[in-house]
Amino acid sequence: MATAERRANVVWSGNLFKGSGTFELASSEAVRDLPVTWASRTERPDGKTSPEELIAAAHASCFAMAFSNTLAEQGNEPEELNISAVCTFDADQVKITTMVLDVRGRVPGLDEEGFRSAADQAEQGCPVSNALRGNVDMQLNVSLD
Repeated sequence: MATAERRANVVWSGNLFKGSGTFELASSEAVRDLPVTWASRTERPDGKTSPEELIAAAHASCFAMAFSNTLAEQGNEPEELNISAVCTFDADQVKITTMVLDVRGRVPGLDEEGFRSAADQAEQGCPVSNALRGNVDMQLNVSLD
């Protein structure tokens, strides 16, 4: 089976609270010099990102792939899936506490129960879900358009 490695690099200057960093997605070169700060994690982002936003993006995109594959394997190719991920960081506990996936989709010929069942199955097979499971409270909300 093929394996894949992906790389990201960060340069950080200063202490946690007053310092700042930039990161790049080194493997794809899709993003370079994106700023990250403690304040962007705990206050207003103001054009900067955070590890939690990146984890939310990774989870939403990974789940979309897993779900579209699960649906297709069941003979229900989706017309469109819309996934929104919200990752909650508790600064007092200094930990990610919750990840919520809101899933909407148009899948011809599939009812709400079948959509929910496929979403549950996809969540169990999603690599990012599996990396978070047991460490973060995860919620999956689904609705069929």
